[in-house]
Amino acid sequence: MPGAGGAATRNVALYPWFKAAQSLLFWQATWFLYFQQALTPAQAILLYAVYDLSATLLEVPSGVMSDRLGRRVTLIVSALSMALGAALLGWGGGFAVFMAGQALLGAGIAFVSGTDSSFLYESLQAAGEEASVEAEELRAWRFSFGALLVSAPLGGLAALWSLALPFWLSAAAAGIGLVLALRFTDPPQLRSDAVLPQTQWGALRAAFRDPVLIWLFALAALMYGYSHLPFIFGQPFIEGALARFDLSDDAPLVSGTITAIMMGVSLLASLAAPRLRARIGLAALLLLAFGMQIALISTLALTGSVLAILALTLRMVPDAFSRPFILAHIQPRLEGAGRATYLSIQSLVGRLLFAASLYLAAGGAQGADALAHDEIALILGAYALFGLGALVLLALTARRSGV
Repeated sequence: MPGAGGAATRNVALYPWFKAAQSLLFWQATWFLYFQQALTPAQAILLYAVYDLSATLLEVPSGVMSDRLGRRVTLIVSALSMALGAALLGWGGGFAVFMAGQALLGAGIAFVSGTDSSFLYESLQAAGEEASVEAEELRAWRFSFGALLVSAPLGGLAALWSLALPFWLSAAAAGIGLVLALRFTDPPQLRSDAVLPQTQWGALRAAFRDPVLIWLFALAALMYGYSHLPFIFGQPFIEGALARFDLSDDAPLVSGTITAIMMGVSLLASLAAPRLRARIGLAALLLLAFGMQIALISTLALTGSVLAILALTLRMVPDAFSRPFILAHIQPRLEGAGRATYLSIQSLVGRLLFAASLYLAAGGAQGADALAHDEIALILGAYALFGLGALVLLALTARRSGV
């Protein structure tokens, strides 16, 4: 149908802007300072747990909703949740309001997880352009990280006037995302082979019998945690490194600067990624990305030098080398009936594995007021050794799985 093809083309054109709007997180460098000012430090920490719990609990239900009710309505719910959540946090007024705001932000992340990539691929499929899925995933990646790059320093400047202002700016950006989502059109659920599973759970069973999808599932779940390790331990690492020069008070400024540089380096890496993928192949590129994550945390474990802070600027390069290509390789192998649910399960498993590992790692820091480098080195060293073993196992099984 010409109408469907035109709508699908519009979806593809609007999609990167939607991703950018949802990535304008002006609060990313100041959220803890704001919560700590309005509440107690313990409540501020608890609020992060509320956000993470909300995102985790809604991961799979949101995927089921997407596969059953449609991509457009799920993306609308995501944008609306993020806009309302950021507005509540900007409004403030008590711990209960902050909890509601954080829960809504977590819900917004859960509802977009898996649905966004599924929406893009199915729109490309409807437009007859599914072969360009890698290029479009990379394009969306660049828009997202460009938005993160811009919003981090601008949010910091806005916080000088009011710590609540970055949340209001993020609410406005999410509102723009909502307007874009309302302009989307659900792509048709195309199937090329009548013998493929026609139900949601049938499609999922077929996916988990596919050796390629199993290998990519394991890699993606592992890389989720290893991507977040520098995010969690990076700020205490920076503070400890600067303390040697009596500059620990500058840790927030340095952390924000490192974040901005990190996003810029990731954007540059995404430009080189297609050429590298063509030269060494998909499996080698993905293993290289995982190896880079392990090398980064090993560097932080081995030295507390200020120079090691520069290694943190490379944190998102492995994501640029892996995430768009994993999604692009997964999508054609999935059926629409279970596509978003599969991706939500993948995200859920990654979250749960990482949370369980952090629970074990927390035993090494019990009773400490602040993480010293010796404690960071012990925790990250254990992660590095486990990651190295996982990397070897994935390398040995890559060819057999058919990646």
